[in-house]
Amino acid sequence: MSTKKTTKTTTAAAAAEVTPAKKTAAPTKKAAATKKAATAATKKTAATKKATAAKKTAEKTAAPKKVAAAKKAPESHAALVRRARRINRELADVYSYAHPELDFENPFELLVATVLSAQTTDLRVNQTTPRLFAKYPTPEDLAAAVPEEVEELIRPTGFFRAKTKSIMGLAKALRDDFGGEVPGRVDDLVKLPGVGRKTAFVVLGNAFGVPGITVDTHFGRLVRRWKWTEETDPVKVETAVAALFPKSEWTMLSHRVIFHGRRICHSRKPACGACPIAPLCPSYGEGETDPEKAKKLLKYEMGGFPGQRLKPPPDYPGKPAPPLAAG
Repeated sequence: MSTKKTTKTTTAAAAAEVTPAKKTAAPTKKAAATKKAATAATKKTAATKKATAAKKTAEKTAAPKKVAAAKKAPESHAALVRRARRINRELADVYSYAHPELDFENPFELLVATVLSAQTTDLRVNQTTPRLFAKYPTPEDLAAAVPEEVEELIRPTGFFRAKTKSIMGLAKALRDDFGGEVPGRVDDLVKLPGVGRKTAFVVLGNAFGVPGITVDTHFGRLVRRWKWTEETDPVKVETAVAALFPKSEWTMLSHRVIFHGRRICHSRKPACGACPIAPLCPSYGEGETDPEKAKKLLKYEMGGFPGQRLKPPPDYPGKPAPPLAAG
């Protein structure tokens, strides 16, 4: 009797122990399901973020490609004319004082000085010509000079023997064929020894007021950077640029472009970060773009240094160049 009661009690206790275990199993499964759902949601969120980041990256990558594609798009002739003329207007504001950078008192002095400026700076020519013109003020005087004496006077300009031959030859031609006067026609000027179209247009534009485009190394370099033309031959460059502007602008356009080339848009390291026409330049970035570093590259009056003329125009904002003895 005692044994049966003990067995029933044990069985009841065992049942009581089993029942709670079954009741706790349900919450455990529910928690696992919730955790699984949360993990899935987290993975979905992560995948969404990853997709969004990938999309943004793709958009950022595509943006420069679109810009590059736009830059490569061909520019119409009308658009080129508008851009070229706007650059000219901007340069006119910056270099309102632009002028020929050779010192001269008359057409003869300008002609000789321009021939001497080949393969040297205008500054060196300006430092050299005062003594030359003091001794030989007219074509007749220079034509009758002793070559060795002329060579010694113009030695600082370099290539002095060849230049002596040229300037004495043109002096003789002026004396014999033009009555000692510099002609005012390009066809006559280019017949003189050492005188090409560039020299002829310098003289015509600045001594006679006849419009002309002067294509020197600075001018050719800049108009190609600005995509005004791809030509390299000076005559073809002259023709291409002349077609973009009214004739009345040709002479001053030449001065402004050459001024810009000498002061900011240098051959080896353009000062892009200090360039007033940077937004209009398709070659922006070829040089230094940091504004502070670019400022250190500026030359002549733009950089606070003396200019090239010993006798600059009254409106020139810079310092006159020193004479040869002081250089």
